[in-house]
Order: sequence, then structure tokens, then C-alpha cells
Amino acid sequence: MTKDEPRLLVRQAEGRRRYELLLGRERVGFIQYRDEGEVRIFLHTEIEPDYEGHGLATQLIEWALNDARSLGKKVRPDCPTVAAYFAKHPELDDLVA
Repeated sequence: MTKDEPRLLVRQAEGRRRYELLLGRERVGFIQYRDEGEVRIFLHTEIEPDYEGHGLATQLIEWALNDARSLGKKVRPDCPTVAAYFAKHPELDDLVA
């Protein structure tokens, strides 16, 4: 990445109950969630069509899961994209509610 390329950033938009993926100032994706006690339920993942196929959903999911773990939460992957990620990563089974 050169200094002129937009920077990839994930931020939590707590008021909207989602993690947002930014490329520079442009929001290119998000994961919607809901908390039920100590369980964070991932509801929907979306990447803008122009940015699909570049591994951005994977990066966003990894960031969101790491954040949930740091908060001591378990995860329920109701979102098919997040569920597929868990299917490929059985080493994360301890995180599943």
C-alpha cells in the first residue's frame, strides 16, 4: 500500500449495532449484529458490489470476531456469510454460543 492508496479501516457503529468497513472515507461494507446478554448475534454481512471478491468480508468478519472475543462474548452466526466462515475455521468453535 502506498501513501496515496485509501486506508482500510473497521469501526464499530454502536448506535447502528454494526461494524463498518471503510476504504478511505467510503463505507464499503458492514456486519449487523444484536446482543443478547453475553451473546453477540451476527445477522447480516454486506460488501458493496464493486468491492466483492477481494477478501474484504473475511477481514471484516475476523475483526468483528476478535472484538467479540475481547469483550468476552460468544457468537451466534445467524448470517450465512459468518456461518460459512466458521465452517472453514473449526479452531474458532470455542467462540460459538
